[in-house]
Amino acid sequence: MTRHWSLARGLVAAVAVETALGALLFDLILDNTARQHIHNPAWPPHAKFHDAQYIVMSLGLGLLSLALLARRHGDTRSRLLCAAGVLAVPWAGMFAALLFPDTATYDPEFTDETTFALGLHGQMFMSVVTLLILAIATFLAATDRQRTTS
Repeated sequence: MTRHWSLARGLVAAVAVETALGALLFDLILDNTARQHIHNPAWPPHAKFHDAQYIVMSLGLGLLSLALLARRHGDTRSRLLCAAGVLAVPWAGMFAALLFPDTATYDPEFTDETTFALGLHGQMFMSVVTLLILAIATFLAATDRQRTTS
């Protein structure tokens, strides 16, 4: 039997915290980025509604994933994999969102304030890093199962 808080579980838990707090901080609280989101006077109320929905959804998905990870009884590996899958949805969804008409990673009035890393918008770069962390955690959980069953 493996210990409960393995490296894989710790990585997924870190992503759960990031997911739970990221949109709340960057879209609502931190002035520099919140003014590009929910506090943006150019956004109509319906756009702000959907940003608020994303903030609440991200908080809920992060907390749900932490609850899945914290439980010690039963099939903890399956819950870890389920938590990783749940957490991947909003991060992967950022790429899928770009497939819809008239979407962009930032509004034109914030071009000079937009950060890029390796040619990607900062938020998209963070999505790649986060999905990579989840993939590594999933791989570690899968290889740990192979080690314990062989």
